[in-house]
Amino acid sequence: MASESRVSFWKRLAYSDRFWAAVLLSPNLIGFLIFMLFPMVASFGLSFVKWDLLTPMQWYGLGNYRELVADPTFRKVLWNTIYYTIGSVPIGIIIAFFLALALNQNIPLVKLYRGIYFLPVITSMVAVGIVWQWIYNPEFGLVNYLLGLAGIQGPTWLSSVKWAMPAVILVSIWKGLGFNMVLFLAGLQGIPEVYYEAAEIDGASWLTKMWYITIPLLSPTTLFVVIMSVIGSFQAFDLIYVMTRGGPARSTSVLVHYLYQCAFEYFKMGYASAMAYILFFLVFAVTLIQLRGSKNWVVY
Repeated sequence: MASESRVSFWKRLAYSDRFWAAVLLSPNLIGFLIFMLFPMVASFGLSFVKWDLLTPMQWYGLGNYRELVADPTFRKVLWNTIYYTIGSVPIGIIIAFFLALALNQNIPLVKLYRGIYFLPVITSMVAVGIVWQWIYNPEFGLVNYLLGLAGIQGPTWLSSVKWAMPAVILVSIWKGLGFNMVLFLAGLQGIPEVYYEAAEIDGASWLTKMWYITIPLLSPTTLFVVIMSVIGSFQAFDLIYVMTRGGPARSTSVLVHYLYQCAFEYFKMGYASAMAYILFFLVFAVTLIQLRGSKNWVVY
C-alpha cells in the first residue's frame, strides 16, 4: 500500500500544472536569485563598509553616503547625468515619433526604411563608439569635413569641454532612435482606423487629427517610451566609456562611469555600492514622479 501511495503521489505530481510551472520557471528563477537578487543584497551591505578588495572590511555606517554628499566630483557627474538626460531624451522621443508617423504610411520600400533605421539598435555599442570617434575626428572626420565645405571651422569635438557632451548626446539619440520608432509604430498601428475616418467625414485637418486622436491614443506608448528612455539615460556608460572615457576634465563623466571608476579603478567598493543605491533611488523617484504625473495626460 505504501508503494502504491508513493506511485500515486508521483503520478499526481507529474500531471500537476504547478509542478511543471515550477520546473519551467526554475532556470530563470535560479538565475535571478544568483545574478540579480544576491548581488543587490550584497551591494546594499557593502554600502555600509569600507573595503578595497585587499584588506578586511571595516564597518563605516552612513559614512559612504556622507562622503558622497560632500564629494564635488559626485555632484559634477550627477549634473552631467541630468544634462545628458535632458539633452537626449526629449529630442530622441520627438524625432522617433515623427519618424514613426512617416514610416506608418503606405510608401514604396517602407519595410526597408524601417530596417535601416533599426540597424543602429542592434549594432554593438563599442563598434558605434569607435566609428563615431573617427567621424568626430577634428582633422580627418566626416563631420568637420562637411562643415568645412560650408565654410565653418569645426571644433575638436571629443577634446572640447564645451562640445564633448553634445557630441555624445547626438550619437546616443542616433543609436536609440530605431527602438523608440518601433514602439511608436506599434502604438500607431494599434489605433483603430475608424477614428480617422470619422474625423475626415467631419472635415478635420491633419493637424486636428494629430492633436485630438493620434497623440491622446498614443499616450500609453509615449509614457512607456519616456520612462524607458529616462532609465536608460541614467544608466549610460558604454558609449561614454568608449568615446571619451569621461573626459575631457570629466565633462562627459556620468554617474555609472564614476561608479565604475570608484569600484574597479580606485577599488572603493563600499563607496561605489553607496553610489549605486543613490542611483537606484534617484531612478525610482523619477519613475514614480512620471507615473504619478501621467494620470493627467495618459488616456487608457
